[in-house]
Amino acid sequence: MAVKKKFPYRAAVVACNGVCAASAVSKCRYGCVGCGNCAAVCKFGAITLNENGVAVVDEEKCIACGMCARACPQEIIHLHECANYIVVKCVNEDKGKDAREVCPVSCIGCGICEKTCTAEAVRVVDNHAVIDETLCLSCGMCAVKCPRHAIADLRGVLTEG
Repeated sequence: MAVKKKFPYRAAVVACNGVCAASAVSKCRYGCVGCGNCAAVCKFGAITLNENGVAVVDEEKCIACGMCARACPQEIIHLHECANYIVVKCVNEDKGKDAREVCPVSCIGCGICEKTCTAEAVRVVDNHAVIDETLCLSCGMCAVKCPRHAIADLRGVLTEG
C-alpha cells in the first residue's frame, strides 16, 4: 500500500548499526536484539530484519505512525525528519574503551562530531552522539569525521547508509 507523502516527511530510524547487536556473541546492551516486534506491528511492511537480525527501515514504505518505536523493547527506534539525512546509528552508553570492545562501529563519545558541527547540532550525551534535528544542516561533516562510523548518511552519499 503506497502512501503519498509531502516533503519533508517523517520516517522511523533504528539507532543501531546492525553489525553486531543481534548476534549471539554480542555484549551490546543498547542495540537491536532482533526480536522482530517492530516488524510484526508494522502494517506497511516498512521494517525487516537484516542478515544480522537487526531491524532496518524502508523509508519509502514508512508512514511514521510510531508503532515500531512503541514496540521496541530497547527503545532505539525513533521518528526523524527525512530532510535530515544524517543520523546517529548507535546509542551505546558505555565509555570509549568498553564501547570499542562491544562493537566495531559503536559510538565512543569522543566528541569529534560535536567539535566538527558548525551548527552546534551535535552533542555527546551519555557517552554517545545525539543530533538536534532542528539545528542540523545535514552537511554531513560529523558523519565524515566520525572515526567509528557511528554517524551515517541515510542517502549513502557521504557514508554507507
